Amino acid sequence: MKKALLTPLVVACCAAPLSHAADQDIDSNAHNWSGSAELGVVSTSGNTDTKNLNGAINLTQETVQWRTDYSLSSLYSSSDSDTTAERYTGSVQANYKFDTQQFWYVRGAYERDRFSGYRSKGSTSTGYGNRFWQHADGSFLEASFGVGYRDFAIAEDSIDGKSDRGNFVRFAGTYENHFTPTSLFRQELNSEISTSGGNTVNESISSLQANIIDNLAMKLSYKIKYTSDVPSDTDTTDTETTASVLYSF
Repeated sequence: MKKALLTPLVVACCAAPLSHAADQDIDSNAHNWSGSAELGVVSTSGNTDTKNLNGAINLTQETVQWRTDYSLSSLYSSSDSDTTAERYTGSVQANYKFDTQQFWYVRGAYERDRFSGYRSKGSTSTGYGNRFWQHADGSFLEASFGVGYRDFAIAEDSIDGKSDRGNFVRFAGTYENHFTPTSLFRQELNSEISTSGGNTVNESISSLQANIIDNLAMKLSYKIKYTSDVPSDTDTTDTETTASVLYSF
């Protein structure tokens, strides 16, 4: 079962190096890496002892024909020695560029969330995308549409509910605006709609980033995620507000 759940990320990770190897025949100097690492920590003591930790690493490799995004993130929270949140996620998306705007993508994603009611969530998808415009400062607007397969495995201690396995349709959009040389706003929207009577999952992530000095910045983000059908004692809507320090490279 674990091998099956990891398949989406394995497929996407294998596809990315092969695509870049092919690009080397075109132009060996056309590889450009960029990325960021962020960390947020909150700790309180007194009447209530709480600890909150969130982190993320995002990498992008741009070549003549491909653009590949890698993402890892984690969230941990505790209150009075009791763990209240624990989540680990990873995704890889390889985009084959037809031209400066249009592309075809292959994406794999995996998540383990201790308090979601599911033991793990894995998905793979493919489809068409279009970067409608992109400015020299890095601002852009992008949307994509595709189909995929997912495996949401129910937690072993769940008293009801069932695993969600089947096909889905995926819509996604990203808007990024560098409104000054040292600050940017980013909005991400993702929707996965089951075609076999399973879950509909909608997610929105809004973030604001402002440079402190050189490559160091403060980042504020707000995330809301809706899952239409969840196990009992699990909310359909999760919200998350984070403040973190981000280093870009």
